Amino acid sequence: MEFTYVKFEVLIPEEYIHKLRDELNDAGLLNVGHYDHVLSYVHVKGYWRPLQSSTPYRGTKGKVSFGEECRVEFTCSADRVEVAKRIIKNIHPYEEPVIHVLPQFTI
Repeated sequence: MEFTYVKFEVLIPEEYIHKLRDELNDAGLLNVGHYDHVLSYVHVKGYWRPLQSSTPYRGTKGKVSFGEECRVEFTCSADRVEVAKRIIKNIHPYEEPVIHVLPQFTI
């Protein structure tokens, strides 16, 4: 099966969403039909433990942390995945951002 679109899921602090949305839109990645800026997000809670070799955005090395962030979702053309990943990594404050890219199959 081939796919033409992918769905991105990105975990990111809420204060970075507007900048991410604007940069992705400026690159033409948030268009759906006759709309642009098409992106959604939900608040999520999670755990993480920064290891000794890390430079954590939040949390303390060696201690399990708990906090809230947002899961941003958007769909873009499969041939633009690398552009989207580059934009996300340039804006994202985490040294290891969580980025999921899921194929969207056409039925």
